[in-house]
Amino acid sequence: MDVTDLKGLNAEVIARMDAAIEHVRKELSGLRTGRASISILDSVSVEAYGSLMPLNQVAQLSVPEPSLIVAQPFDTSLLSAIERAVQKSNLGLNPSSDGKVVRLPIPALTEERRKEMSKLVHKYAEEGRNAVRQVRRDANERLKKFLKDHAISEDDERRGLDDVQKITDQKIGAVDELQKKKDIDLLGK
Repeated sequence: MDVTDLKGLNAEVIARMDAAIEHVRKELSGLRTGRASISILDSVSVEAYGSLMPLNQVAQLSVPEPSLIVAQPFDTSLLSAIERAVQKSNLGLNPSSDGKVVRLPIPALTEERRKEMSKLVHKYAEEGRNAVRQVRRDANERLKKFLKDHAISEDDERRGLDDVQKITDQKIGAVDELQKKKDIDLLGK
C-alpha cells in the first residue's frame, strides 16, 4: 500500500462524511422556522393519477411573501387532493383554496414551539456528528488493520490517522455551522 491508497481512503472518508452532512441538511430543511420555505413541503405526497406523487411534481410552488406558500396545481382537479395531503402531513399548516391555487399560510411559532424545534435541531445535528465519528472509526480501524498486515508503515498510519482526524474536525464544524444557522432562524440568537 502506498500514499495514493491513503488518498483514496481519505476521498472515501470525505464522501461518506459529506453524505452524513447532506442528510442533516435535508432533515433541518424540513423543520419549520416560522418563515415560508418550499423545502418544508418536501415530505408531502399527493394522491394523483392513481399513485402518490411529491407535491412539487403536481404543483408549482412559490413564496410570494415571508409567511405564505402558494401551490398552483398543473391540473386544477388536484386542488382538493393537495389540500388533503398538506393537512395529513402533520406540518401544522392549514391550506385554503380559491379554486385556482392552494394558499398555505405559515403561522408564527410560539416561544415554546421554537424551543421544541431547537431541541430537534440539536438532535439531528448530534446524529450527524455521530455519523461523521462513525466514519472516522471505520477509517481508523482500516488504517490499524493495514499496519497490522504490514501494508503500511507506522509513519503512514500516523499520517493517515492525522488526516482522518483533520477531515473529521472540518466536517463536524460543518454540522455545527448548520445547527447554528437553524438555531438563529428559530430563536433569533
